[in-house]
Amino acid sequence: MAYYVNVFSPDTYEAFSKSPRDIAGFRKNRQKAADKIQVGDKLICYMTKLSRWIGVLEVQSECFSDDTSIFVPKDEPDPYVIRFKVKPLAWLPKEKTIPIHDNRVWDHLSFTKNVDKNSSLWTGKIRNSLNELKDNDGHFLEQLILDQVDKQEVFEIDEVEYQKLITHRIHRLEKVVSVTIPQDTESEIESSVNHPEVRESIKIQSLLASIGSQMGMKIWLPRSDRNAVLTEWKNKDQVLLDVLPLNYDETTIKTIEQIDVLWLKGRSIVRAFEVEHTTSIYSGILRMADLLALQPNMNIKLHIVAPPERRDKVFQEIRRPVFSLLDVAPLSERCTYLSYESVQELAREKHLSRLLDSVLDDYAEEAE
Repeated sequence: MAYYVNVFSPDTYEAFSKSPRDIAGFRKNRQKAADKIQVGDKLICYMTKLSRWIGVLEVQSECFSDDTSIFVPKDEPDPYVIRFKVKPLAWLPKEKTIPIHDNRVWDHLSFTKNVDKNSSLWTGKIRNSLNELKDNDGHFLEQLILDQVDKQEVFEIDEVEYQKLITHRIHRLEKVVSVTIPQDTESEIESSVNHPEVRESIKIQSLLASIGSQMGMKIWLPRSDRNAVLTEWKNKDQVLLDVLPLNYDETTIKTIEQIDVLWLKGRSIVRAFEVEHTTSIYSGILRMADLLALQPNMNIKLHIVAPPERRDKVFQEIRRPVFSLLDVAPLSERCTYLSYESVQELAREKHLSRLLDSVLDDYAEEAE
């Protein structure tokens, strides 16, 4: 028997709570992880945004595929199609879910103890569903949650703030689209290269260029950023392109040229990255949306890269109505989030030259 993380958003927590709670669902990109799960393994459930432990599920079957709507309204396609039959051993009401930052939890788990609570170094373990937990961590969390069923300790939740985390849905003629409505606006940080946050973003651009080049990609950087990036990344293999080898109209090319980092194979873009250093998290997302509006059939992976403290802001902006109502598809279905720490973690991988670019999907997070 082994323990695995099952990551819920507030939306999927609410949907599962209202269901018979006998089916656990995961996105298609977790298929390989799901294939390793065995009957009797336990899923320790965690809710993002609230950062709380919420329940324990025991796996009752091998994984199977089913697209019956369970975790979204019945008139929407359900993305959580890789499924298990499960038995709920514990499921907590939201006001009694257990904060991971509570000292009784934080100081005990192997991936949080001795870590600054303001750091994001611990988040890798709960980045994706079906990440395996150490036995000691899994057993501790299982017992903690089971004990809470009896203790019923209350951890207050601001209901107004909680409702802001819930997805709003609007109906269009052809389908239902999910959007989020940002609650505030933030001013742009001065875009001087001397600004500490801009300097950090240049380092991340450089790491992305380095990772891509080691994977055998050609690299594109905006001309305005090249001098700064090349102080960090040496372009030893001369993979930095002077001209994009793409057959698009001038407007599309000018849009593409401004994207912070591109990975290319031959004449095709494989992945596109916007590294955000401003508090509005807006310019890069807008550029991605412009690209999809100009070339709706372009099939490339899009990523917004930002510090972990801006993760929720990235998702909030991606789900703005203007981006969710694109004719081709909601931007949230085409664009994922990568934290600075995820990029740094991947850059430390010793065998990048042997890896495929799909390894990024293990680090990327999708808007729920």
